[in-house]
Amino acid sequence: MGRLVVIEGLDGAGKRTLTDRLLGALAARGAGTATLAFPRYDADVHAELARDALLGRLGDLADSVHAMAVLFALDRRAAAGGLRAALADHDLVVVDRYVASNAAYGAARLHQNACGEFVAWVRDLEIGRFDLPVPDRHLLLDVPRAVAAERAAHRERTEQGRERDRYESDAGLQDRTGAVYRELAEAGWLAPWTVLDGAAGVDVEALSDALLH
Repeated sequence: MGRLVVIEGLDGAGKRTLTDRLLGALAARGAGTATLAFPRYDADVHAELARDALLGRLGDLADSVHAMAVLFALDRRAAAGGLRAALADHDLVVVDRYVASNAAYGAARLHQNACGEFVAWVRDLEIGRFDLPVPDRHLLLDVPRAVAAERAAHRERTEQGRERDRYESDAGLQDRTGAVYRELAEAGWLAPWTVLDGAAGVDVEALSDALLH
């Protein structure tokens, strides 16, 4: 059985870039890898609905923190079988965003911290009720909110047809989410966390070695 490695961070933190670089470094060391990114906006109806809500296309749906969290959780529940199959066939499965993302963003929207009711509710829903695979390691790509915002804006400019959603455009939410992420990391929520300095750059060679040993 392989290990589930989850990369977390703010919108624009550089999770996709880190995922690609890390997969390359792991492959160079002979590791069998697979990857998955959430939300699966183009592959799951729940994620598609969540995206439409965040872009203001579904009335007041996005106003409900718990409704949005359920949609994101259902996306992962639908992917659970494939995720377990990937873990059975590979040494490491690297996932761009997972359960902690739901916990961090929802808690931040409710102005709660990592010890609050919402984080516990997400754990009960996704790990308890939906029985999703538990991560073996979290990697928090920690960057200043201003840096993440600039990267997100650049991505919006360069990706044709891409719109910035409700979460990405809320600077206060991004600041609070970053704080909750750091609290989750300090508490070792669900699994051990490694905090990476996304502004200074990540040594993926050293990181891949650490993940394989």
